[in-house]
This record gives sequence, structure tokens and C-alpha cells, in this order.
Amino acid sequence: MSPASPTYTPEKIQNDLRVLELLSNNFPNVSAASTEIINLEAILNLPKGTEHFIADIHGEHEAFRHILKNASGNIKRKVKEIYGTAMRDDAIRSLCTLIYYPERKLELLKADETDLDNFYNITLHHLVRVLQSVSSKYTRSKVRKALPKEFAYIIEELLHESPSDDDKQAYFNRIIETIISTGQADAFIVAMCNTIQRLSIDQLHILGDVFDRGPGAHIIMDTLCEYGRFDMQWGNHDALWMGAAAGNNACIANVLRLSLRYGNMATLEDGYGINLVPLATFAMETYADDPCANFTPKLNNDDILYDDKTRRLLAQMHKAIAIIQFKLEGQLADKRPEWGMQNRKLLDKIDMQRGVLTLDGKEYELKDNRFPTVDPTNPFRLTDEELELVNKLHHSFIISERLKKHIQCILLNGCMYTVCNSNLLFHASMPLNADGSLKEVAIGGKRYKGRDLFNHIGMTMRAAFNAETDSDEKDFAIDYYWYLWCGPDSPLFDKSKMATFERYFLSDKETHREEKGNYYELRNKEEVCDMILDSFDVEGEHRHIINGHVPVRISKGETPIRANGKLMVIDGGFAKAYHDTTGIAGYTLVYHSRGFQLVQHEPFSSTEEAIKNGTDIVSTTQIVELTNHRMRVRDTDKGHELSAQIDELMELLYAYRTGILKERTNGKLIS
Repeated sequence: MSPASPTYTPEKIQNDLRVLELLSNNFPNVSAASTEIINLEAILNLPKGTEHFIADIHGEHEAFRHILKNASGNIKRKVKEIYGTAMRDDAIRSLCTLIYYPERKLELLKADETDLDNFYNITLHHLVRVLQSVSSKYTRSKVRKALPKEFAYIIEELLHESPSDDDKQAYFNRIIETIISTGQADAFIVAMCNTIQRLSIDQLHILGDVFDRGPGAHIIMDTLCEYGRFDMQWGNHDALWMGAAAGNNACIANVLRLSLRYGNMATLEDGYGINLVPLATFAMETYADDPCANFTPKLNNDDILYDDKTRRLLAQMHKAIAIIQFKLEGQLADKRPEWGMQNRKLLDKIDMQRGVLTLDGKEYELKDNRFPTVDPTNPFRLTDEELELVNKLHHSFIISERLKKHIQCILLNGCMYTVCNSNLLFHASMPLNADGSLKEVAIGGKRYKGRDLFNHIGMTMRAAFNAETDSDEKDFAIDYYWYLWCGPDSPLFDKSKMATFERYFLSDKETHREEKGNYYELRNKEEVCDMILDSFDVEGEHRHIINGHVPVRISKGETPIRANGKLMVIDGGFAKAYHDTTGIAGYTLVYHSRGFQLVQHEPFSSTEEAIKNGTDIVSTTQIVELTNHRMRVRDTDKGHELSAQIDELMELLYAYRTGILKERTNGKLIS
């Protein structure tokens, strides 16, 4: 479109004058506006950046960080493309491991080197070529911002110098030699490797559940807070931890119970400084004569971190907090009767003398009938000792500075859903009626569905952490986190019940069943996915819903691609507890300029093994959807924003050239 286009008229300029005047502060004349248009047009024609989608990390920090470092195998693919015929496989593995873990791998490599200068020279040349490859789809400005300040100029020179003739080759080599001779080779290699990692992923999407049974949710959150280029769609376990951080005691009890169930003390104690001594003391005293057999933590038999005495203590603590949880949940169900959660009140259905539970008119024998803190006449009342313990645990969660920091990071970068480049991202479910229509869900006396429901839930969750929120509204918001965790119409749960009590105390497997909501069945239909995408105004020839939450059981023939390609479910089971069920160790969905690839990962051994022996996560790549043409930035949401900016700048040019706005140079009007 030219500046003289009839689209721009004096009347339109007058209507847009305030916007154009603001724009003129940054682009005060024709030259500045024209230069910016040229820059933006150049960006629009670059290849689309690579997006990574990861779901349900569940505290498995080593596997997560490794996938982040190797860009789901993309870095190794790049290295093989460049050096596949020039380097042996073991040399390629060594170079890749250096890129993933530069400091630690460098020390091992140097220990075996007899000619260190030669090693530095070869390694630096290799890294320059890899960095040139991964940075090729970005502007110089974006690459410059990704470079470490201390080496930015030198790296930029190396990246944009092509040693094709003798003079350039000498210049290139001299830079490398000087880096080595000045003793900067180690630091420079580390800087190069970190930059390769950074530029291999343009945008990271976390589809929920950073937290749960794995030992390093706090480490994952530290990584994400420093990473910066990510968005997050909140999952049920994230909501549970957010509720605990907000002070919801039922959420706190659930967090503790799950951590004790899987022996995950590291996140609580080392990660967030939660003081578990009061709980341990209470449990040892209250359940001293109780074998707590049904509460034995789920640990590997060869786990050397926990001896028999410690496992016994964990079982006692596990039962103690579980009983407290059932009491707190009963109180909350009574406080919020509109949630319809009274069916989760089961302590009052127990006949203590006979050891049976009456459920839906049928009696079931209890596997465990030891309830020393439960008063049959008032079963949901906390004893004085339990109340004191809950207050101490509450205080411990509320004052954790690291937890506060991580929750703020989650709030800043997260929401219930995201629409990005024709993809609708949310963690678990969309409440639906049996006919596939959007289901209305009541929140605070009003009913919402679809996008309005997700938006209102998101605002409610944020209200719990907003100091300016009205006290009644804040109290509701804090309570609502528990409903999000286990409420039947919660988009993060969407099941008939959470049968926690039944799994602990009843042998009949039928009582353990949790009927899934309609979405989990209907989402396999293309027309249902299209209806949901339409309701969120997701446009595009190739549009998708991307979920996590439900492990994909590859060993049972399940597939993550459903509804004729409209739906992708990428929770393959990062958590080690799922590996036997799923047969794999997680998925990463990669969306690059050529289309979608699904990367299926085998279980990760350990970081130490990867560094020492160059082992990598064994991954299998499945092509999901490829385009006929390479996608450019102009084909993305960011491209649409840049195109709109170009239109505004073109209008500004018209205003300058027709004299409606006056140009300025150095703050002075151009006469």
C-alpha cells in the first residue's frame, strides 16, 4: 500500500489524529517512519520462530531441564545436519552434551586433552557454525539481545563474518586465537552454548502441572522465572499450590498429603522451607500404635533416601494430614453448599464400632478403622492439637518468600487458557453438556460457559492475591481454589468426584471410580472441537486444541492426535509414576516454520549420566502436520500485530506528506 493510497483521507487522519500524534513521538519524521516500516517488513519475511509445548512436568526437573537444554532434540538435529558426514557419532554426542551442560562437560573434556589450544580452536569453530544455524531465523537485533553482554560484540562479529576468502579467514581465525590466548576460551564457550540453547526455542508454552509428585517443582519454577519467554496455562496441581499459597487450609492439606504419598519432601522443605516438624511430632504421638499400612509412601524399594524408620514416620504423617484434610474439606463443603460437594463428606458415614462405611445406601467394610482424632458426634471438628497444627502449617506456607515469588511468576505469565497462532491451549477440560454444547457453570450466583467461564475463573484466582480485593470476594476466591482442585464442574478436574477417601479405606474398586465429564469423550469428535474453537474465536485453516492432563497410554494403543488432527493431547507422562502406565516419559509438541512435530521421549536416566557418557533422552519424532510453504513471521499472531503497526506508520507517512502533521528533527519542527 502506498502513502498516496485513497484509503488514507484527511477525514480518516483527523479521526486517528490522537493515535498518530502519539506515534509521532517515536517516529518524528518521514525518514524515521520509513526506516521502521522497512525494518518491520524485513521481520515479517523471516521464518516463524520455533514454539515448544510441554505439559504435566509434575516436578521432574531433571527431565524438564534436559528437554529445555536440548530443545527436544532440535539441537542434535542441527548438529547432525552440519557435521553428520564430518564427525563421528561419539564426537557429535560430545559436542551436543557440551552445548547442554557447558560448565560441567568442559571440565571433563579438558581433563582428557593433551593439546588444549587445539581443543579450544576446534570447539569454538564448531560452536560458531551451530550458533549461525540456530540464529538464522532471527533479526540481528533479536540475536544481539540474546547475547551475553561481555561477549556480545565478539560473538556478533563471528556470526556475521563468513570466512570465504583468505582475508576473512585470517580475521576470523585471529579472533578465535585471541579468545584462547587471553584465557577467555572457557567463559566464551559457556556463553556460546547458553546462547545456542536460548535461540533454539523462541516461545515456550507450559500447559499446566509444574507441581506434584516429582522432587523439583521449585527448581522448575526457578528455571522458568529466569527463562522469561514462556506462557503457562494453569493445571489442577498448579491451582492446588496456588490455593495453598493463598492460605486455603484444605489445599495446604492436599499438598502435604500428596507430597507425603510420594515421599516428596524436597520441594516442601528444601524448596519452600515448609516446617514439617510440628506435623511429624503430632503424627508420632497420635498414631504411635497405628501401623498406617494404607499410608505407606509410594517409594522404590531400593530408595536409599528413606530407611524403614523414616518410611514409618512418613506413613504416620501421611495418615495424620489425610484425616485433617477430610475434616477441612467437610467444613468447606458446608461453608459453600452451592458447590454441591456434600457427597465428599464421608467421616460422618462411618460406624466406628462396626468398622463400616455407608455409601449410597450400601455398607462397605473399612480397611482401616483407627480414627483417634475423629469424634463420632462431630466428626469434622478439628481437635485442639489438629487446629494448632493447621495454624502452624498455614503460617509456614504464607511466609515462604520463595513460594510467593513463584506464585507471582505463575500469575504474571499464566492464565486459564491461551490462544496463540491458531492454537487454543488449556490444561484439562471444557465443561460440556451431553449433546456437546457448552455447559453453564455457576460461580458466585452467576452462570458462565466457554470463554466467559475461563475468563471469570482466571479473575477469581487472581482476586485471591490482590490486596485491593473486597474481603468477602477474597474469602470466596481463596475457598474456590479447593473447588478448582476437585469440583465436578471445574475445568481443571471435571469428574464426578475425587475418590481420595475411598482409595485409602475401601477395597471395592467400584467405589474408586471417578466418572469423567463429557468433554473427555466428546473431544474426539471433530465437530465438537470446531465448536469450541469457534466459541474462542480461534481462526485459521489449520487450528487446534492442545491439552495435557490425561496421560496417553501408548502401551494400550492410544494416540495423542485426535478428532482428525484438531486435538492434540501431549501429556505422555513426565512423572516417573506414570511410566509403567503410559510406556513412555512425556511428549513435547514442536511448532516450527514447516509445521507440527510431536516428539515422544523415553525415560531420562540422569543429568550425571548425560554429562559423563553423553547419553541423551531417546526421542522419536512424529510429523503431525506440515505446510506446503515455510511459514513466515507474517503468518503468525505477531506478524498480524506488526502488519497493523505498518498500516499505522503508513498512515503517519501520509499525514506528514500531506502536511496534516508537521515533521520534526531533533525536537524542532521542519519548516
